[in-house]
Amino acid sequence: MPELPEVEVTRRGFVDRIAGARIEAVRVGKPLRWALGVDPQTLVGRTVRTVRRRGKYLLVELDEGLLLMHLGMSGSLRFDAVLPAAGSHDHFDLLTSQGTLRLNDPRRFGAVVHVTDEGAPLAVKLLGGLGMEPLDDGFDFDAFHAGLRRRKTAIKQVLLAGDVVVGVGNIYASEALFLAGIRPTVAASRIGRPRALRLHAAVREILARAVEKGGSTLRDFSNIDGQRGYFQLEATVYGRAGEPCRVCATPIRQMRQGQRSTYFCPNCQKY
Repeated sequence: MPELPEVEVTRRGFVDRIAGARIEAVRVGKPLRWALGVDPQTLVGRTVRTVRRRGKYLLVELDEGLLLMHLGMSGSLRFDAVLPAAGSHDHFDLLTSQGTLRLNDPRRFGAVVHVTDEGAPLAVKLLGGLGMEPLDDGFDFDAFHAGLRRRKTAIKQVLLAGDVVVGVGNIYASEALFLAGIRPTVAASRIGRPRALRLHAAVREILARAVEKGGSTLRDFSNIDGQRGYFQLEATVYGRAGEPCRVCATPIRQMRQGQRSTYFCPNCQKY
């Protein structure tokens, strides 16, 4: 599933190229998770101002309204002056004066939804419960630690929930917890200030490094130009069950938490 780094890599790949473009046509293919919400023809003639990101949502700002885009489990976006004819998994094309933005999603869990603004009921429903952005200056440590102290569930699950901090998906949660030296099963409420400081810094560092590497490609993800991400190739624990820890040589362990695989070093992450 594309997580924050993959979505941010996607955004950076086309935000400057589509800014100022005039929408010339809209093609809608097979139904996605949610309906577009407007007649596609009503978007023709509007101008794309910019593209922002909130959590795993891309917010395509128009001169009138807003498109919320989500890549779902297997989606990816392409943007180019010329794209081949739409295939069976190409479900949305935004044809503009500066190129075509296309959503490809084999499993169709992605979505493109039109709202009037971020105050619209659907936008509030989708975005209102999201936590702090870990790559922004507003990623406040005290608020982060307070959020952890209120949760008695395992820290790995709290990171994945997205209501304290957004975008720390399964790969990045395992990697950040290793970097911070925290066992994935420890209750979030038991993490004291010194360890929370390490985790706060680790979350930011891991996600920033993932963005630099183009995100992670385990199955379907590719960036706006069709290129794969490479962060998974330098993972310290994720996907390395039974292999020696890169720090202490202890075999990496794997377990299940909430139907997701968790990887950790039992020596480096004792508490």
